[in-house]
Amino acid sequence: MRSEPLILAFDTSAAHCAAALLCGEAVLECRIEEMAKGQAERLMPMLEEMLARHGAGWRDLAAIGVGTGPGNFTGVRISVAAARGLALSLRVPAVGVSALEAAALGLPRPLRVVLDARRGEVYAQDFGPDGAAMLTTHEALAKRGVDAMTGSGAAALAALQPGARVLAAAMPLPEAIARIAAARRATPQPRPAPLYLRSADAALPSEPPPVIVA
Repeated sequence: MRSEPLILAFDTSAAHCAAALLCGEAVLECRIEEMAKGQAERLMPMLEEMLARHGAGWRDLAAIGVGTGPGNFTGVRISVAAARGLALSLRVPAVGVSALEAAALGLPRPLRVVLDARRGEVYAQDFGPDGAAMLTTHEALAKRGVDAMTGSGAAALAALQPGARVLAAAMPLPEAIARIAAARRATPQPRPAPLYLRSADAALPSEPPPVIVA
């Protein structure tokens, strides 16, 4: 029997299926499988395999952490729905964590996190010295120089704040989600919900609805 709480975290908000298993402060495993599609089919088997490799089962979990985006519309829904279902069936807390907050974990404050939103846009969030989030964009912000942005967001950060020091993330995304979930599991949390900062790519049909004749 483990003396430390076991936390399982996962994320499918981007072109990956990512998960981490945390026992106390120790990371038992952190895995990121790159994939453009198929996260819905891969997520649960991946989590079961991870638990089995460390001699654990679903009932051993003390909490679940889940990435809430921003990111791929369908991908975010996959992981959030899985986290809600698991939390309900296991009767453990589920903690939603944004990709912006996860990227800021372990880095000196104040700082600004910048994520590639594609289409020549970025998502940005400022974190104050006390660790509190000071500003979250509610829509993608178009910025100068974003076309040349790398996966780390270095060019976008330079455009947002000239002369700023560019920092790498302190830890992989799923590990950060797990650590934040572990820190918050003892306090009441709202149900995880997708963080959508812009409309879905799919547009509503423009044709009028069919008319039903009795």
